[in-house]
Amino acid sequence: MDGENRIILNVGGFRFETYRTTLKKIPATRLSRLTEALANYDPVLNEFFFDRHPGVFAQILNYYRTGKLHYPTNVCGPLFEEELEFWGLDANQVEPCCWMTYTVHRDTQTTLAILDKLDIETDKPSQEEVARRFGYEEAYHKGRLNWWQRTKPKIWSLFDEPYSSNSAKIVGLVSVFFICVSILSFCLKTHPNLRVPVIRNVTIDCNWTTSWTLDKTRTEPHQAFFFVELMCNVWFTLEFTVRFVVCPNKCIFARSLVNIIDLVATLSFYTDILLQQELAHHVDNADILEFFSIIRILRLFKLTRHSPGLKILVHTFKASAKELTLLVFFLVLGIVVFASLVYYAERLQANPDNNFKSIPEGLWWAIVTMTTVGYGDMAPKTYVGMFVGALCALAGVLTIALPVPVIVSNFSMFYSHTQARSKLPKKRRSVLPVEQIRRKQQQPNRNDGGGGGGGGGLQRRMNAFKHNPPAMLLKDAMAVTFGAGK
Repeated sequence: MDGENRIILNVGGFRFETYRTTLKKIPATRLSRLTEALANYDPVLNEFFFDRHPGVFAQILNYYRTGKLHYPTNVCGPLFEEELEFWGLDANQVEPCCWMTYTVHRDTQTTLAILDKLDIETDKPSQEEVARRFGYEEAYHKGRLNWWQRTKPKIWSLFDEPYSSNSAKIVGLVSVFFICVSILSFCLKTHPNLRVPVIRNVTIDCNWTTSWTLDKTRTEPHQAFFFVELMCNVWFTLEFTVRFVVCPNKCIFARSLVNIIDLVATLSFYTDILLQQELAHHVDNADILEFFSIIRILRLFKLTRHSPGLKILVHTFKASAKELTLLVFFLVLGIVVFASLVYYAERLQANPDNNFKSIPEGLWWAIVTMTTVGYGDMAPKTYVGMFVGALCALAGVLTIALPVPVIVSNFSMFYSHTQARSKLPKKRRSVLPVEQIRRKQQQPNRNDGGGGGGGGGLQRRMNAFKHNPPAMLLKDAMAVTFGAGK
């Protein structure tokens, strides 16, 4: 009677045996609805065959036995989810001890999705992919691409994809060169030795006599810097115009932060020229006008188009936004608390050299101390104030050190996945889908005594018996064989 209650499951060539009542513990699943009328039931071997992963099924069968679903560490997460979906089980039933290991693949899939948006692939795309990107897919398949449709993607790759060809690398190097020259010129023109004084001839009338004197009112950069910046901005204007004309989607191009910075920085040069010509003679301190040219320093963000590492760094900070927000919150909390404590601590004793006249002044001391900068312009003089300062320094070190490993881990994760993706083959071999097995309805042959046809199938079952011969089933199979031979 015990044998009638047992059931044999052949999963991927591995045979599992359990009780039918065990499979009924979790209703509405594939194993709970097994019947002998299914196509994967073998009446000779008296077993159900499933072409699935046997390692995962061992944990699934153990889930039916114990009610606890554990994650096998030797399989990938998506494979485990596919197997659970096939057997009709819920992935959320994984035990807490295996949950962190199981959900690692979800973080990996999120990281890969972010890397797809970064567009840091260095391989040249195919012509079909380029046509799909520019919306010419239908014309490409029909072979009706005109001259502009064939030339536009090439110009776009030349100016916006530095690794697409050798010519694009040269254009990228030229762009980086002009960016570096522009930034270097912006910094050097503020050096006193590279500035020219503006001297005015001032007429002085005194005691019915007239005299002249030279007055140095201000300094301005050497004229050579103007021509250097003019040459750089001519290139930036040409590059931005060409990229805008040949871009695949002008709306996406206009919403890009790097393109907005590039446009504002380029326009600031021309507006600076107009303002200096119109207002320089009417403003006493014309150096104020140069302050607005600081927007050009933001051109450094254009280097992200030429450096995958900078893109990864930017998205690392985006992925660590929660940790950075938590860091800022604790810093602000500590700054306010310790600024208030040091203000009242310095007033507990006689202190003629008290630097903390108010709590707002203590805020500056607290932020400098918590960030371990320590300018030394303000320091507590009393013992209680020194104790508060020591606590402030220790709290600052701990507060800043806690989220740093998370940020480093995110950067390492992005960078390692980027390196792995660069080594993977771009084209993979396609696998055809598996057809569902349908049970054939065969009419019994009268000449063979009802033994059934298909000697090849019987031979296959006999070979299986040689490797795993169950005693009772082997005896029945041999009887069927000799009966068919007669």
